[in-house]
Amino acid sequence: MADGEQCREEQYAKLEDLRISLDRGGAGEEEGGDGEGEGEGEHGGGFGFSLCVWIYLSGSARPSSIILKQKTSESEDEAPFLVLNEENKLILLPLILIHKEAPSSENPFPWTDMFHTAAEMDCPLEKWFHVGCQVAENYMRLHVDGKLVGEKSLFVLSSKHCQDDMKKIILVGNDGNLGGYIYHVQVLPISASVSEHFVKNPPAKLSLDNSCILDGVEEGGDGVWSIVGGKASCRRNFSLEVVLLDAFGRSVHREMEVVASLLYADSGTPVEKTRDDAEAPLLTSCDGLEYPSTDRPVMLLRGRATYKLKISQLSSKCDNRLFRVCFHPLHGQRYPFLEAYSCPIRCISRNRSNRTLGIGKRSLSTTVLLDEIHLLKASDGLQAIRDVYGNGQLKASNQSDLKCSPQSKHFKVEDNRSTTEVVANGSSEQRKNQEMRINNFEGTDSGPSDSESTDLKDLDSRWSQNSVVSDVAIFRYCLESTFERSMILKQLIASASNEDIANFAEQVCLYSGCSHHRNQILVSKHLVQEGDDTWNSISRKNQRALWMDAISEINNKFMMVANSASRPLSGQDLEILRGIAGCGDDLGREEFDRMWYWLYPVAFALSKDRINRIWKCLSPKWIEGFITKEEGESALKGPGGLQKAGTFVLRFPTSRSWPHPDAGSLIVAYVGTDCIIHHRLLSLDHRDRDSRLLQDLLLEEPELSQLGRVVRQNSSSCAS
Repeated sequence: MADGEQCREEQYAKLEDLRISLDRGGAGEEEGGDGEGEGEGEHGGGFGFSLCVWIYLSGSARPSSIILKQKTSESEDEAPFLVLNEENKLILLPLILIHKEAPSSENPFPWTDMFHTAAEMDCPLEKWFHVGCQVAENYMRLHVDGKLVGEKSLFVLSSKHCQDDMKKIILVGNDGNLGGYIYHVQVLPISASVSEHFVKNPPAKLSLDNSCILDGVEEGGDGVWSIVGGKASCRRNFSLEVVLLDAFGRSVHREMEVVASLLYADSGTPVEKTRDDAEAPLLTSCDGLEYPSTDRPVMLLRGRATYKLKISQLSSKCDNRLFRVCFHPLHGQRYPFLEAYSCPIRCISRNRSNRTLGIGKRSLSTTVLLDEIHLLKASDGLQAIRDVYGNGQLKASNQSDLKCSPQSKHFKVEDNRSTTEVVANGSSEQRKNQEMRINNFEGTDSGPSDSESTDLKDLDSRWSQNSVVSDVAIFRYCLESTFERSMILKQLIASASNEDIANFAEQVCLYSGCSHHRNQILVSKHLVQEGDDTWNSISRKNQRALWMDAISEINNKFMMVANSASRPLSGQDLEILRGIAGCGDDLGREEFDRMWYWLYPVAFALSKDRINRIWKCLSPKWIEGFITKEEGESALKGPGGLQKAGTFVLRFPTSRSWPHPDAGSLIVAYVGTDCIIHHRLLSLDHRDRDSRLLQDLLLEEPELSQLGRVVRQNSSSCAS
């Protein structure tokens, strides 16, 4: 199906409603499908048919289950035809009345003891897969997702009566124990191509776009999201995107209104209002106003919809139960594959009393911040920032104090010395040096960042009395989502002076308790200007540009910002960027900005000496490239299960984008001693002066012992 072609909803049906009659010589008449084709094909044994169908099995499906049964019109006896064996693999069995090897209703379980052909791979659950069953006089073949996975030769009982006997056979779907669904069922001639049916008209599935930025969402190591909710004065927006994709991952352009609702994660029942006059549990923001999410469905546009939501219910007020956000079409029949669910959500109130604060922390002075802004205006702004912040290394004691626990949210690099003050003429005075420590960070803070905290008691604020930036803008920035923050920054850099921007950065760090906001604010002018220049070069004043034409310019800009002339973006890196942009063969400005706001902070982080060294290191390759969370976890799994404890890989989170304070940060994914894969944010202080390699610091971690390997195919680089 080409990008934009629609799936017909009437082709979806329950597996238990499937009934295929072969009484027309293989032409097939079935309920729950759209049978087509004539069955008098000549191939091999002289007669036969090809059954092609898309199948979706629910998560409750268990091994040793029948998918399709075969019976005759003259008897109620049944025998299996297509089954899941005890190892969760698909098995195809011969036809009754036709083949000597056919099963009977009297055959005992297990089916693996019967004559069959089987697929080697496990049968997927909660995912569409295509099955093709070719059955002739002297053979049967099993196809999965267009590929031949099993074939066996057969012996016919009576070639004289084959045609008549096949007319008596009926294929029936499972009686409902599997919770399965079917799509685009066809019985074709034995000579028909199964692969052509596979690619012709794939089904669709609604899902959450995990490659996009999760604004306002804290991702815990246990897979639970933390979101700030509760009363109107405290709750925050969080943004989620849903996509309608076909089985090949392509956008499906279909008119569909999708509504969001809040459910209990353990039971799937709706979260209800605590009283009649209370607010709805899940709210959506529109034009600055809040509405019950169920009253404001969103129309899919190019197979995608974005939701700005708020939760008014706290988990603590609901017996500490977790929630989920459910997305489903407003109209039409409910199908599980047209429903998308978020991860479990713990809705918390904004309470900083539980947050671990840095010890002895002090902020950069306004003079330092202003000096950095001036340096950004220089001809080599990127190098200037590196000069001010140093090489991205930490001053450490001889004995590393880097520690990690499975419960911590991220590895945190904490510098307990005061910041070096830089005066206008470029001279510096070292005020105080203390021993650097790298500590664990743990807590359930509701802030939008996994970043370090700033100790408000030690923070020396130097707010300019003549600043044009209002307190309202500062507090809005602290409370709003990433998208709203980007809009505030764009307005700010368009009119504010460098001193105002420096003061704004300091005040945001003060009131938000997160010093990592500073970097995102200070690079705003450079990021936006570089993005404008790059887009103008790509689009050439057009509304949209071809993705293939944009690749070269994107790659050149990346290598320039990242100081990575020796390592351009690979083909897989570009596909990750394409997924973040959410574009097809072409992209518009909105899609470009979505990609650029993720790429620029990553490239800027790679420009720092410590990370730049491991990025350029290819043997071993410490950072494979841009990989998803799923790819990182796959690299930590072997044929027999998880790799040994301590194996780790490094990746950039695809859910953090400018101006999120963690944009451009590295994540360590590793196998813990508890045999669970953990994901920890590696928080580096960019103003340190420790000369030790990041590789050495990582391997000093008790939880980290060896670098894992990410196996990627077609990793050819993009020419600059």
